[in-house]
Amino acid sequence: VINFDNCLIDESNLLGKAGDGFKIAMRTLDAGRIGVAGQALGIAQASLECAVTYSQQRQAFGKPISAMQTIQNKLADMECKIWGARLMNWHAANLKDNGHPFSKEAAMAKLVASETATYCAHQAIQVLGGMGYVSDMPAERHYRDARITEIYEGTSEIQRLVIAGNLLKEMVQ
Repeated sequence: VINFDNCLIDESNLLGKAGDGFKIAMRTLDAGRIGVAGQALGIAQASLECAVTYSQQRQAFGKPISAMQTIQNKLADMECKIWGARLMNWHAANLKDNGHPFSKEAAMAKLVASETATYCAHQAIQVLGGMGYVSDMPAERHYRDARITEIYEGTSEIQRLVIAGNLLKEMVQ
């Protein structure tokens, strides 16, 4: 453990203005949320691809299960949710890249993408049925990986607080 009590730092070595440490940390966290959203989108996409591949190969009643309406509904819902989350993340990243405020949008992107990843991983397990629990199949790992994206860089509940706090400030102005 390193302890920095009563340690003097030359002003030229500060990462920003004195007293702005919390703001800098929050901007860093906001930027990280865009990255976590990207990770979650990759997991969601992998879950969808796993479900599509399996559903095209698995036969039931003489045809691939991908021909069944319930399976098609699951795949369609997964695709729609992924695209919605992807567009939100692109928007947040675009705001950041162009120097605009992006805290609310980063939280929205992270919230929607991480919950989409969990949803898609769950649906992939549903499509795979009993095979979804087999550790040899990627669906089981996708579910574990998806769940953590709802936790780090702020839980889904924290994202909702960030979103609501920003929204309430915007609506007052």
